[in-house]
Amino acid sequence: MLIQGLLAAALMIAIPQAADSPPRVEVRQGTLEGKRGHDVAAFMNIPYAAPPVGALRWRPPQPAVAWSGVRDASERGPICIQPPANGDNGVGPLPMSEDCLQLNVFAPVERETPLPVMFWIHGGGYVNGSATADLYDGSALARRGVVVVTVNYRLGRLGFFDHPALAAERPEGEPAGNYGVMDIIAALEWVRDNIGAFGGDPGQVMIFGESAGAQAVLQLMVSPPARGLFHRAAVQSGLPRLPASRLDAPGEEGAPAVRDAAVAWTRAAGLDARDASDLRAIPAETFLRPAPSLRLGALNIVDGDIVPEPIMDAFEAGRQARVPLIVGANSAEFFWVTADNPTDGALDDGFSEAERAELITAYGGAQAYRAQVISDLLFVEPARQVARLHARSGAPTWLYRFDIVSAAAPQEPGGAGHAWDRQYVFDTLNASPWPTDDMDRRAADLISGYWASFARIGDPNGQGRPEWPRVRDDLTTMQFSNDHPHVVTDPRGERLEIIARILDGD
Repeated sequence: MLIQGLLAAALMIAIPQAADSPPRVEVRQGTLEGKRGHDVAAFMNIPYAAPPVGALRWRPPQPAVAWSGVRDASERGPICIQPPANGDNGVGPLPMSEDCLQLNVFAPVERETPLPVMFWIHGGGYVNGSATADLYDGSALARRGVVVVTVNYRLGRLGFFDHPALAAERPEGEPAGNYGVMDIIAALEWVRDNIGAFGGDPGQVMIFGESAGAQAVLQLMVSPPARGLFHRAAVQSGLPRLPASRLDAPGEEGAPAVRDAAVAWTRAAGLDARDASDLRAIPAETFLRPAPSLRLGALNIVDGDIVPEPIMDAFEAGRQARVPLIVGANSAEFFWVTADNPTDGALDDGFSEAERAELITAYGGAQAYRAQVISDLLFVEPARQVARLHARSGAPTWLYRFDIVSAAAPQEPGGAGHAWDRQYVFDTLNASPWPTDDMDRRAADLISGYWASFARIGDPNGQGRPEWPRVRDDLTTMQFSNDHPHVVTDPRGERLEIIARILDGD
């Protein structure tokens, strides 16, 4: 497969196209015609799997169907079925459709050798988001000498679901539950087989994602079917300590079995679900109400095949893919969720009185504890622990803390909120939800440079950027701040150590 990809890349390079003509490439399914910018060619709405509709709803992704003639790849495709975006700039424009298993490719027009590939997995709690948002336009990254791929995958109950009626008709040995993750693996297989036609190197694929997309990166790192499909990974605000659900047994922290939860939901919704055909006949939008929660474990599924075990268990045992890794979190992730919130702030409810008192002292008081502990429990401490375990396995690891706050951004958080890093990694400040200035442009240039260098050589350093040291025993961290990046030794270390000790039962 690697040789075929390199030959395809060489063919693409050897046959120049007229500067004013739309770019064309040949992939296994047929011919694509994209659109040409000044220095980047974009190919959009490329099917990497068959439409997951009708009998293929809640089935592993099947190969994309070939087409005849030239397929127009100049316009964005539909987003996957999801609730209204409500202003989220990580969601592309309508329409939405169950037929949404498409990806987009951004490649430099001028290139001489096969280029590394940056494969982006969008976030959105596994219930919203898309590869088609302007925020994820890969053109700026592609100008740094990489090929960028952004991918849609099934969301919510269409992507993370199982039911006894589905299990009853399923062929023996067929994986179930994690259909969204299976989609991402299918897209990586498509990249392996076709990216050479765009000038990409299938032997240098970096997967990166934010929030639920970062969770997918972590799941891919422990997934046997994904092994060998990627060679570097970046985890931006992942959630490796989330409770995991299981298909037919209770999960962690009391999470119900996926199938039991599905039965309860269909009954509450008054739906006929006697057999699989009944479920597949239900309109897709019906499955949006009420939205399931990734944070509560409903969409974080350990199925035994695609995701064989909880993420932290795999990392603690050294069973993850030992590829170079960037991992980190933002300084004020869920700033709106406080420890006394009766719903979302329950993460510390299991602490003993002594443990809570020790942490309040480490935070410098009850007010700081109340404001910051949920973000630390969900994102900051887990990123630190993943970095520690991955480095301990011998794999190159870099840890960061993102603390850049635009002058026009909301000032209440006291730091960088969840998902604020995306526009800097992609250098797409034009898609920012607030005005940006020269500081933001310098930061975006720097951070996208680190990420692109990591894709090229498996190390974020080079080209005059401040040195970002690998993680050692002291958990050396690169802190991205408004003034300049600087290396610190384990910020907030004392309280994070206490959290780790409590959570790991040490």
